[in-house]
Amino acid sequence: MTAYEDALGEILRLSGPLAVERTAVADALGLVLAEAVASTVDVPPFDNSAMDGFALRAAGGTLEAGRSFEVAGAQAAGDGRVEAGTGAWEIMTGARMPDGLDSVVPVERVDILERDAAGRPSRIRLAADVAPGDNVRLRGEDIASGAAVMAAGTRIDPAGLMVLASLGIEAVQVRRRPRIAVINTGRELVDDPREPLAPGQIRNSNGPFLAARAAAAGAEVGLRETVGDDVGDFVEALGRALQSGADVVLGTGAVSMGRHDFVPDALRGFGADIRFHRVAIRPGRPLLFARLPGGQLFFGLPGNPVSAAVGLRFFAEPALRAMSGQAPEAPLRVPLAAPYRKRAPLRFHLKGRVELADGCLRARVLDGQESFKVLPLLAANAWIVVPPDADALEPGSMVDVYGPGHLEAPMIEEVTK
Repeated sequence: MTAYEDALGEILRLSGPLAVERTAVADALGLVLAEAVASTVDVPPFDNSAMDGFALRAAGGTLEAGRSFEVAGAQAAGDGRVEAGTGAWEIMTGARMPDGLDSVVPVERVDILERDAAGRPSRIRLAADVAPGDNVRLRGEDIASGAAVMAAGTRIDPAGLMVLASLGIEAVQVRRRPRIAVINTGRELVDDPREPLAPGQIRNSNGPFLAARAAAAGAEVGLRETVGDDVGDFVEALGRALQSGADVVLGTGAVSMGRHDFVPDALRGFGADIRFHRVAIRPGRPLLFARLPGGQLFFGLPGNPVSAAVGLRFFAEPALRAMSGQAPEAPLRVPLAAPYRKRAPLRFHLKGRVELADGCLRARVLDGQESFKVLPLLAANAWIVVPPDADALEPGSMVDVYGPGHLEAPMIEEVTK
């Protein structure tokens, strides 16, 4: 069996970054920057008021409560540059500061002494001290022109869109989205939920799960098919997967050591180069990895649902990160909530739950670790990894914890004893 670290190293060696595309910012959500972004402007672009109130000049020192000022004008958001002269200016939140003024007193901290014929304040008295710079957002205070803003390898999320829009950037250089195809093998599989199960048949749960998980991992799923245990059907489906433009093909089933496990020989006949077959992990030990003739990657995942989930999460998803130009994923280190024992010197991937109890995080291994049991995945918010050389872990032992997908952190909930 291949050690997990050696298997992952081989996958990453063959997972080169994908082509760079120039994409409109409006269409870049979920894509990964191929080039760093630096600001060419100041944000905010001018000094502006953080409050509705009155702009004043306090550069000479604090203006004390009780002082009164004539109101010389008004400045609303969107108004242009104006010379302040003397006195106070009524100002709205976000409005450009009149030239010569440097502070704002909120409207609730003044007394209106007089109003003009239109009802606008014409004379005010301070009800609180005003220090220089109070309630003013300075030009470039958020982002200065020339500042590095987003590094290459950053995945663009809604906050990233907000920043890019603030800078007035129209388009960015990104890695194209990886394309995935899913081929489920097995004559026992039934895709149509309306079709009654014949003796020996089961519902195909791997197909919907892997397609959804791949999309959540940032990939575009171009094809999903189910084929029987026939070499010709499998090879034809593999050809259609490559015609769809897949960079990665996920296959499930027929990769173990049984008489009907035909995928390894079928791949060799197709011209694929099998890089490893069987990894020292649980679940998912029969996992196969191959490079297809055009350089595409093939992951042969075992048919048991949780084994397939582990294969996607810990082998295919790291490849997707590398193809997108993202840095390798780093796990959380969390103490175990309860003792755990394992019987084999393998790397275990366990359905787990990260909890917050008494202000401390802890990782709990869930019941139902068998690879055919899918119901515990509903309760799981994380994968707990136990290394091969650990067989008996006590409460408080530190373990690596990964989110359900490489782009997802555990959704932690507080528990009470």
